[in-house]
Amino acid sequence: MKIEEINLARPEFWSKPLEYREEAFDLLRTEDPYRYFDLPEEIFGVLSEQKGFHSLVRHSDVAEASKRPEDFCSGQGATSTVDFPEEMLDFFGSMINMDDPRHKRLRSIVSSGFTPRRLSAVEDSVERIAQKIIMNALEKGECDFVVEVAAQLPLLVICEMMGVPKDRVDFVFDKSNMILGAGDVEYTPEGTDIIGAIMGAAFELAALMKEMLEERSKTPTDDLTSALLYAEVEGEKLSEEEIASFFILLLVAGNETTRNALSWGLHLLTENPEQKEILWNDFENLAPKAVEEIVRWASPVIFMRRTATRDGVRIGDQEFEEGDKLSLYYWAANRDPSVFENPHEFNISRQSNDHFGYGAPGPHFCLGAHLARREITVMLREIRKSIPGLVATEQPDRLMSGFINGIKHLHCTW
Repeated sequence: MKIEEINLARPEFWSKPLEYREEAFDLLRTEDPYRYFDLPEEIFGVLSEQKGFHSLVRHSDVAEASKRPEDFCSGQGATSTVDFPEEMLDFFGSMINMDDPRHKRLRSIVSSGFTPRRLSAVEDSVERIAQKIIMNALEKGECDFVVEVAAQLPLLVICEMMGVPKDRVDFVFDKSNMILGAGDVEYTPEGTDIIGAIMGAAFELAALMKEMLEERSKTPTDDLTSALLYAEVEGEKLSEEEIASFFILLLVAGNETTRNALSWGLHLLTENPEQKEILWNDFENLAPKAVEEIVRWASPVIFMRRTATRDGVRIGDQEFEEGDKLSLYYWAANRDPSVFENPHEFNISRQSNDHFGYGAPGPHFCLGAHLARREITVMLREIRKSIPGLVATEQPDRLMSGFINGIKHLHCTW
């Protein structure tokens, strides 16, 4: 492979085998760790004249950019190398696309809704929901692991936590798939106005939340929607729009990490039966390490973007100008050989695992990391207890995305 052949801005790059991706990032890390990529002329069916982006692929560089929000901000489009209209940033990023002080304010109010009692109730519901999912699967003997197991757990936990009516859960699943799967023909067929489809899905989810908020304003309940509606920090409350935006963030961000970590986890344990045997034989001791290794290897969020806030800011020996876009490739940082021994191997006994599967250190570290770890652990425990012989019977049907390292389908049997 020659470095000139690598183009992280082209959709085709992300459809190539994972081994190709590994080799490409290894080459960038050693030869050009701040390489610049022009955006394609046409993105999502819209002609673009925007500047491209620099790729950060070293663990230390990704960490440094994340810890310096005053130099590398999130408010200009943290989830995309494309500058979207401001209304899209508000809808799809919520806190992710904000900088302090607004980010700190919103995060503080949202955090106040997660009381110890509510967190305890959520943790209990994870176990109950996981058990029900596995019992339903057991009746079949085979299934699509992504759709019927991995995606169900975080979706049902979030919907129960927010108080989404049971008859609207499938609707929420479909709309969040459309947002997460933008660019993949399964979720947005060829010829579809992709931006229109994404915005449409977001508006429909926001409309559902508005209905729920109207009901809670008349009759408060014991769910997170009510908690967010009435939560206050220093006399400030969240607006309906901010709660709706957080709901979409929770569905998208809270769904994809668990869903894709579990899906990649089944693939990895199938491909590495000796690792599965080690884990199954000493689950309670090894589960914490196994979960971290699955998340490191899977890296469900491939990158986040930052934007240079002024001229002359530096990362390493690279100087950036105001407005320069930096893509922080967590997927590449999580395979940096200076941090991880044999980084491309799956090893649940890995002693040191300072991965960025939940984002790098800094103000935007994932608010739901603890819940995601809990969900992955509980589901693996239920699989070991009830269907220890569960295996994937085919290779993952991967999501076509440069943002989410997703699996759409994975047939399994036992």
